[in-house]
Amino acid sequence: MCLIGAIDDATNDVPYAYFQEREDTKGYMLMLKGIILKQGIPLALYHDRHSIFEVARDKEASLDEQLAGSKPLTQMGRLLSELGINSIAANSPQAKGRVERLWKTFQDRLTSELRLAGANSRETANQILKSFLPEYNQHFRVSPRETGSAYRKPEADFKPDEYFCYKYPRTVGSDNVVRFVNHRLQILPNPERASYARCRVQVYAGLDGNLAVYYGNQCLDTCPAPLESSNLRAPVSAKLSVPRIYGKVASNHPWKGKFRTYFD
Repeated sequence: MCLIGAIDDATNDVPYAYFQEREDTKGYMLMLKGIILKQGIPLALYHDRHSIFEVARDKEASLDEQLAGSKPLTQMGRLLSELGINSIAANSPQAKGRVERLWKTFQDRLTSELRLAGANSRETANQILKSFLPEYNQHFRVSPRETGSAYRKPEADFKPDEYFCYKYPRTVGSDNVVRFVNHRLQILPNPERASYARCRVQVYAGLDGNLAVYYGNQCLDTCPAPLESSNLRAPVSAKLSVPRIYGKVASNHPWKGKFRTYFD
C-alpha cells in the first residue's frame, strides 16, 4: 500500500494521511481537498518532482497553451494554480527533510500500531490511522514562530467539485455533441444559446466518475446523446445469401469478362 500524506511546516501537524493502493493524482487531490475543507487553503505546497506535479521538461505546449502564453501543467499543477497555491518543487529528498523524517517516524511508530491492532486490510489500516493522527499531533506539535493561521478561508461560493476533478478541453461537434472517451454528451438548449456547435468547452471528470460540460464558468445541461448513424446500422454478421444466377448469356453481355458479377 501507499501512504499519501502531508505535514505542516510551521507546527509539525499532520493534517491528512490515507492509505491507498498506489500513488496517483486522485490521492493527492483527495488529500488537498481534505486539508482545505478542514483548515483552509495553504499558501504553498512543497513537493518532489513527481510527474503528478510537473510535466516532463521536453513536453511541448499545446496550441491552446501557446496562444494563452502558459506552460503545460499536470492536472495537479492546474489545481494548485486555480486555488492560488504556490507550487514549490524540491530538487532532492534532503531538501524536503521534514516530511521524509515523518515517513521514517511512521515506519517505526505507525507500523507498530498497525501490527498491535491486527490490521489486515486497507480499510482497517485507515480506521486505525484516524485515531493515531490526533495522538501523534498532540505529542509532536510545536508552536509556530508567528501567531495566526497561514491558511486562507475559501470564498463563500467555493464549490469543491469544480476544482477537485480532471479537466479536458473539447470542441463541440456540429451536432451539438461533446465526445469524451466512450461518452457522447448532448448539450441541451438554454435561454442564452440554442446551440454550442464548434465552441470550445471543458469536460469536468469528477473523482466519483461523473461528467459535466462547462462553457467558461457555466455548467451546461447535458444528456446522453444517441448513437451515431454508423453505429445504428445492423452489423453484417454473415454474407448475404443470394441464389447464384445460372444460364447462358450473350458473348458481348456486360457480365462477360471483367464485367462479370457474382452474387454470393
